[in-house]
Amino acid sequence: MAIDLNCDMGESFGRWQLGADAAVMPHISSANVACGAHAGDPAVMRATFALAVKHGVSCGAHPGFADLAGFGRREIPVTPTEAGDLILWQIGALAAIAKSAGIALTHVKTHGALYNMAARDRRLADALAAAVASFDKSLVFFGLAGSVMLDAGRSAGLEVAAEGFADRSYEPDGTLTPRSLDGAVIKDVDIVVERALLMAREGRVRTRTGADIPLRVDTICVHGDTPGAAALAAALRQGLERGGIPVSAARKHA
Repeated sequence: MAIDLNCDMGESFGRWQLGADAAVMPHISSANVACGAHAGDPAVMRATFALAVKHGVSCGAHPGFADLAGFGRREIPVTPTEAGDLILWQIGALAAIAKSAGIALTHVKTHGALYNMAARDRRLADALAAAVASFDKSLVFFGLAGSVMLDAGRSAGLEVAAEGFADRSYEPDGTLTPRSLDGAVIKDVDIVVERALLMAREGRVRTRTGADIPLRVDTICVHGDTPGAAALAAALRQGLERGGIPVSAARKHA
């Protein structure tokens, strides 16, 4: 079984720089490119696409709340219709830059608070999936493994990719441990690689309480803004491949 390694990219904006995109890109198979709402701008989008082409990495849209100050991580009350329109606008903007660069988008992964809200709210997830499908039904819809996002994507006629987070702690109900709690982000590279192998090989993840729960994943996220992200991405890829798990973009093995 192959696994996809994805990373949120293109999250710089103007003179504000975030992430180690150039160092991380050689080690991943899918780049989720910010669409200018929570982060990113047209010049950064174009530069990110060029970097992805250089390294043979698939590109998708990474839309979120229009909240630069909060980096899209603050929950904002939104109706399903508003949420659908919000991401449709962003996907369209990114797709225009992609088209001019000769790139076809392959997937959509929502960002931050919008992603977390959709993972627990089926009506919101349905609206996001419907918006993606209305734009292009060939796009793969990324969603939190075990969440209603995947059901929503399938109902909308989309191919889906269940996403896991090797560097994030999980709760017993399968949700991610809130970043406000100690230990929510796992920094030990060896432990992160171990967790990735457990997900990819056995479809399980160890929770914050120490118990394992089922978690089938198609794609594993690497956080590009985490200190040492490039070394972590390299270790993850090497660990997976040494463990007999090929790394390739979600579309290539769905």
